[in-house]
Amino acid sequence: MWIRIKQTLTPRSFRFKVVAVTVICIMVPAVITLYVYSYLTKDAMKEQAMVNAERELSIAGAYVSKLLDDMLYAVNFVQLDSEMNTILKKNANHDTQQQHVGYEDYLEDQKVTKTIENMTLLGEKSYVTILLKNGKHYTNYPVADYNPEQLFHEAWFKELDEVYGYETIWIGSQPTVFASEQDKNRYQLSVARTLRDANLQIYGYVIVTMMETEIKQAFAGAGGSGEMLLVDGSNRILSHRDSEQIGATFSPMAQVQNASGANVIELENETYIYADYPLSYTGWKLVSVNPYKQAISKMNRLFDTVFFAQLISFVVFFLLLTSVLKTVTSPLVHLGHIATKVQSGKLNVRADIQSQDEIGRLSHSFNQMLDHINEMINEITETQARKRQAELAMLQAQINPHFLFNVLNSIRMKVMRKGDDESAEMISSLSKLLRMTIDKDKGMIPLQEEVEIVNDFVKLMNMRQREKVRLLIDVSAKANAEMIPRFILQPIIENSMIHGLNQCAGTISLKAYSNEQCFFIIIKDNGQGMNEETLKQVRKSLTFQAEASMAIHINGFSNLGISNVYERMRMTFGETFNMDIESVEGLGTKVVMCVSRGGKKSNV
Repeated sequence: MWIRIKQTLTPRSFRFKVVAVTVICIMVPAVITLYVYSYLTKDAMKEQAMVNAERELSIAGAYVSKLLDDMLYAVNFVQLDSEMNTILKKNANHDTQQQHVGYEDYLEDQKVTKTIENMTLLGEKSYVTILLKNGKHYTNYPVADYNPEQLFHEAWFKELDEVYGYETIWIGSQPTVFASEQDKNRYQLSVARTLRDANLQIYGYVIVTMMETEIKQAFAGAGGSGEMLLVDGSNRILSHRDSEQIGATFSPMAQVQNASGANVIELENETYIYADYPLSYTGWKLVSVNPYKQAISKMNRLFDTVFFAQLISFVVFFLLLTSVLKTVTSPLVHLGHIATKVQSGKLNVRADIQSQDEIGRLSHSFNQMLDHINEMINEITETQARKRQAELAMLQAQINPHFLFNVLNSIRMKVMRKGDDESAEMISSLSKLLRMTIDKDKGMIPLQEEVEIVNDFVKLMNMRQREKVRLLIDVSAKANAEMIPRFILQPIIENSMIHGLNQCAGTISLKAYSNEQCFFIIIKDNGQGMNEETLKQVRKSLTFQAEASMAIHINGFSNLGISNVYERMRMTFGETFNMDIESVEGLGTKVVMCVSRGGKKSNV
């Protein structure tokens, strides 16, 4: 069942496969690119949104810091102005119930009042109050607007007694006490400081107050559903666009107790960008909370634009690709139909594609192949008839060698009956050599059989010449089992007898052994040897194959050259075979053949 479904789903059209593969090769990188782009831009958008939030908050923070700096400046000015401090200390010791005030005292009071008014000419409007210990006060606002002596009854006023030097206390949002401001501004913020003499005794207080709406102007940049607010160290809201929120606790701060700068937080299953801006020397900080989706809305629109642009580009490209592929694959489809007809046996059909591209050349080659096939069919038909005749002749020819061996065997038996054992042994050796020469099925033989052939060859040669050659054989059992091409040793032995010993008496030693590294064959004679020049020519002839090959065909086994031995062993064992010839004139010649193990090149 599964095989049928697989066969059904497997596309059989080459055109469909090309289109499908092309679409996949385009779609997969495109999808991966979009995914990577989305993954990378997600972090980038998040980072950019936090950077934007911090930038907006820093701008607002600079504005709020400027307002608070102006308030602190006013407080510090009163503390640092020596002339004003002298007047204040003097008046702090006067009885406030005294009815008569001298002209000089009047001028001093006017000077203090004028100084206070001048301090608040620059910057935003603020209310300055200097309240002495005896109840005397100086303000830049009318007493009808607010009686400064009521400050003695404020809950935070007692904290001033613990303030020394340049220390100040910041009073968070309180209901507005100034009658002229209560309709427009519901809350106010203040900063206060003590005035102490050389003995650190308090003689007065300085309080600077600003309306909360001045702080609120910094929040105008937080648009949409985002929030920007001022909170104190206890997370109590000091300033907010919604005045109803002032005084409440800012609950999201519980999630960012250890956070600083910009972070992403979760509020009521929604994601927000949180950022804060600490205000120095107050313990307060500005906080902004913006919905994450709103913060990255512009970047999301950019991503959507890129996505749809790529989608439209892909559709247009796909249509163009389909059209182009159709023109490319149509000739291939035509060739497919022609191949189907050829498969059914119609060898007279031809492809008529005339284009000059690769498909056109393929069509031309296809037609040439069909022509060549037709020619080969005709040749094979004629060859088969000749082959039958050749097989009959071959069968007839196989009878002759067997007849020859039988005749030689009969002759050997008659010679043996007459008592001529030497002639019988000679005929037996000749019969073995002839049989090995004619037997073409034995390409590779064990070394043991090759040694037997060499032994028979030496016997025949000794019968031809007056002086005998002695053959010493030293072959290990492991070496006897090694497989080598036949008639490898005979040409070397023949060279030793004819050229080395010059058909005279002598000794030829044949040694063979095998280990894990190499298989060695060493043939040595005690003949006349060669001089250096002749030895160089012999070594050089090892790579000369043509002459050796001619020797095989012309002179049979009795005149195979040593170069032929080298070439046949090289063809059989490749680079693992190596041959070396050593000779000293008057002392003899040694031929060393080595076949290394493990496919490594041998060195003799």
